[in-house]
Amino acid sequence: MRKKIPIQHLRFSILASLFIILTIFSCPVYSERPNILFCISDDQSYSHAGANGDPVVQTPAFDRVAREGIRFTHAFCDAPTCGPSRSAILTGQHIWRLEEAGNIHSTLPKKFMTYTELLQGSGYAVGYTGKGWSPGRLAAGGREVNPAGHQFVKRKLKTPFKGMSALDYAANFNDFLKQVEKGQPFCFWLGTYEPHRGYDLENGKRKGRDPAKVIVPPIFPDHPTVRSDLLDYYMEIEHFDQMVARAMKLLKISGQLDNTIVVVTSDHGMPFPRAKASLYDAGSRVPLAIQWPKGIIAPGRVFDGPVNLSDLAPTFLAVTGLQVPEMMTARSLMDVIKNSPTNNHLAAFIAMERHDGCREGGKGYPCRAIRTNDFLYILNHESGRWPAGNPNREFCARYIPFGEVDSSPTKTLLMENKDKPGFKRFYDLAFAKRPSEELYLINKDPGQVVNLANNQEYAAIQKKLSKQLRERLIHTEDPRALGLPAPWDFYPYYGLRRNKKWKVDPKP
Repeated sequence: MRKKIPIQHLRFSILASLFIILTIFSCPVYSERPNILFCISDDQSYSHAGANGDPVVQTPAFDRVAREGIRFTHAFCDAPTCGPSRSAILTGQHIWRLEEAGNIHSTLPKKFMTYTELLQGSGYAVGYTGKGWSPGRLAAGGREVNPAGHQFVKRKLKTPFKGMSALDYAANFNDFLKQVEKGQPFCFWLGTYEPHRGYDLENGKRKGRDPAKVIVPPIFPDHPTVRSDLLDYYMEIEHFDQMVARAMKLLKISGQLDNTIVVVTSDHGMPFPRAKASLYDAGSRVPLAIQWPKGIIAPGRVFDGPVNLSDLAPTFLAVTGLQVPEMMTARSLMDVIKNSPTNNHLAAFIAMERHDGCREGGKGYPCRAIRTNDFLYILNHESGRWPAGNPNREFCARYIPFGEVDSSPTKTLLMENKDKPGFKRFYDLAFAKRPSEELYLINKDPGQVVNLANNQEYAAIQKKLSKQLRERLIHTEDPRALGLPAPWDFYPYYGLRRNKKWKVDPKP
């Protein structure tokens, strides 16, 4: 029996189709519109790339794109969790505007237009390999295919370490290129599952890397377990980088590199405590480099202004000559590409709703943040909740304590030594409850460990950033800022439930 399509989905589909048609016929026709190769790793923090200053991890492909294009030193994901971050990238909108897509293990409602759909409607070949929009259920939002494009996954390889995906991402990109019609522009999403956990333990040491050279972030104790864990993470970043290098070589061989916009970034920060699923830099600041030989003015630059990854969607539409939909609230990077900076990039905005909902009733940890070059200000809406999930695993879908933090040697180290000298401070940074407001001075405190909120010396700064954040939230219609019902705690959860008793509270 054919499934009946809800009338609201039908309306939105018709409106989206009309927008695409109008966009195509109202925009100038370009004889050689640029291609787009979007390369995105899974769980990589800003610091962990050679061009960004790390002395151990080897990322020659990222470094090349940064050297020959533009390196962004203050790029931030819109949410430090996979699904919401990818939804924001695709739609060019803050996660608080995306209804269910503001949660991981959810859906992306069809009414929210994506740059990929608009490009495909204008004649682009669109495809992806690896991790596109994920994780969640697209059918629940009225979608039949992944918005990243048509999937290419036939090619496999023998991975160097356990825990890595067997997908040969670059070979799958080559399969995509072979089916693109001659002269047809393309948009391809190369998304690896690396460096998402789990890892082949001590793979970094087996590769001959020196743990003594690892820079340990100030949010962790300087301990052999942490150093080894970071090395294992680096090896997976290098796997991603090798795939980017091979993909770029394919473009060079086919003569398409000069007119291809190559973007290299990550969906959010590293899978470590006080990083992924938090609004601190370790969770939200990501590597970003863009190369486009035919389009970037004065390549080889560094751009220091704060930008969000959602800014990429209106950028891709602008460079291909398409109209940017009004619903896209992100800010195009065309001014940066053309080397004519504006005041559009003075602050980035980051948010969090429900990650794995490891609290009673499947609740999330709603928070919003504004990040300038100098300060990070965070507003925690439910400071009485555990930010990393309840200590009791009974409240977690994944059936692990502090379940918002991925299991890892570093997490285990902190939990098992929480009462020992030299560990409690790091344990509290990772797992303890947080105040309703946080303020950090970046140049003096790059790890964001000293909260200056309610410090009289910074009262004026705190008030200014709070006002600036609130104005942005109201302007972009965040239900929490408008005093409207905020339904994220009650949306369906489509992830695996290792805890069979775990459930989301019904709507009040």
